[in-house]
Amino acid sequence: MAELHFFTGTMDSGKSTLALQTNHNHAARGRVGRIFTTHDRAGEAKLSSRLGLTHDALEVEQDFDFWTYVVSSLTAGGRIDYLICDEAQFYSRGQIDQLAKIVDELQIDCFAFGILTDFRGLMFEGSARLVELADRVHTLQVEALCWCGKRATHNARTENGVMVTEGEVIVVGDVEKIDEPPADVAYEVLCRQHHRRRLTAARAKAVSLAPEPLPFG
Repeated sequence: MAELHFFTGTMDSGKSTLALQTNHNHAARGRVGRIFTTHDRAGEAKLSSRLGLTHDALEVEQDFDFWTYVVSSLTAGGRIDYLICDEAQFYSRGQIDQLAKIVDELQIDCFAFGILTDFRGLMFEGSARLVELADRVHTLQVEALCWCGKRATHNARTENGVMVTEGEVIVVGDVEKIDEPPADVAYEVLCRQHHRRRLTAARAKAVSLAPEPLPFG
């Protein structure tokens, strides 16, 4: 029986790498799939991993209809055994419903990959619906780490090096490089404590380098 799988974890936990590996494993056994993504850091219609791996993909726009696409492909004589859906947190509730329908009605396996919560600590629409509908929800075992060394559980957005908790939900950026000048918009994984305190790696470093106050004055 086909199933809808949801693989989730914070940034840096290897979701896109696993998506590419899953596709490779199925294709190596002669199965034929389709790869989908949206808002990938590598640009439109690309699935990329921070390890440097990339693969062509179909871009999921707001009005993209998975059910129509799959049915049309099958009707035209195409073969589809499975779907790889990366950045699924950005999919709409309706698009996740379409994936579930494809699994149930067409018996096509679907493997979705995405993060649970946005930079505000709130669940993405697509991820919330996947948790509600998926046959299996898998938490990735590769743990991303906060700058303090604890397990990272939250995704933080920084603007010019300062953590923000308001703004547009979807802004494409990349994980902050601690030893490089901060990008205009970047992302960083933090433990809950430091996310609550808005204490990013750059801010923690600045605080540690601040001069000690003089014992007089």
